[in-house]
Amino acid sequence: MMAELMKSVWLEENKISLRQVPMPSSPQEALVKIRLAGICATDLELIKGYYPYRGILGHEFVGDVVGLGEEVADQTQWLGRRVVGEINVRCGRCENCKGLRENHCENRSVLGIVNRNGVHAEYTTLPLQNLQVVPESISDEKAVFTEPIGAALEILQKVHIKPTDNVLVIGGGRLGHLIAQVLLLTGANLRVLAKYQNQIEQLVMRDIRPIRESELSKPIWDVVVEATGSSTGFELARKMIRPEGKLILKSTYKGNLEVNLSSIVVQELHIIGSRCGPFGPALRLMEAEKIDPTLMIDSVYSLNDSMAAYERAVAKGALKVLIRP
Repeated sequence: MMAELMKSVWLEENKISLRQVPMPSSPQEALVKIRLAGICATDLELIKGYYPYRGILGHEFVGDVVGLGEEVADQTQWLGRRVVGEINVRCGRCENCKGLRENHCENRSVLGIVNRNGVHAEYTTLPLQNLQVVPESISDEKAVFTEPIGAALEILQKVHIKPTDNVLVIGGGRLGHLIAQVLLLTGANLRVLAKYQNQIEQLVMRDIRPIRESELSKPIWDVVVEATGSSTGFELARKMIRPEGKLILKSTYKGNLEVNLSSIVVQELHIIGSRCGPFGPALRLMEAEKIDPTLMIDSVYSLNDSMAAYERAVAKGALKVLIRP
């Protein structure tokens, strides 16, 4: 008997294609039918080859639980629930898992990134421990942003930002805009360096103050967040931090960067990597209407038109491109 097939966006040898693949199944996981999925900068970097991944792309999604594996305990209350899913699937046995550092599980798979097919498809599977139920008041168009909002919140998990701090976000694109919305809640003096006019307009609509690169002349910033994914963005970020200030890296880079380590030592800078973050607080902020990501939606494509969706996502100044199976 042939396995049932589904449509997916498949990455192989740095090329993507619309491919029919077997429906996913796992005896220990839930089957989720995708409602809406987002294209992320990491997806685009994977195509460039920043990590040797082969499989279905995508890790930002909202969907419905439509099935449960036969080894899943009696959890029928999950059937029919609208959910989002944390992307790191951990083993629960390694030292990092035991030390409550599950996102750094030594044996982890990562949705659409490491050893696990992603969500630019009709269906996916995830363990129940990775799923979060979406409140009814949150639309699909908001819920699909849960993962990147969680990633933005991870900054506040790692760094205490005071209302008196000067904070600069370099990059006004997909993630940079969400980071700015989150950091605005701290009351800090926040400015965002955005390159494109549509990004600037989106920031202004959220009462977030943009800044021009010509206005960045002195290293006065207590906290700088680098969200461009470019070596020039990193170098500018390094130059703008005051002595003993903090540089938060939210970018994934292909290859190696040339870094002036002496300046980091002399200025006693703190460089902090920041990756995935908490889903629960992200959902609560959207439910309370403290964060509204929908202004960032650039366009929505069907899964059949996913090649066009990816073409749009790499266009200069493009904001969030969504795929609806």
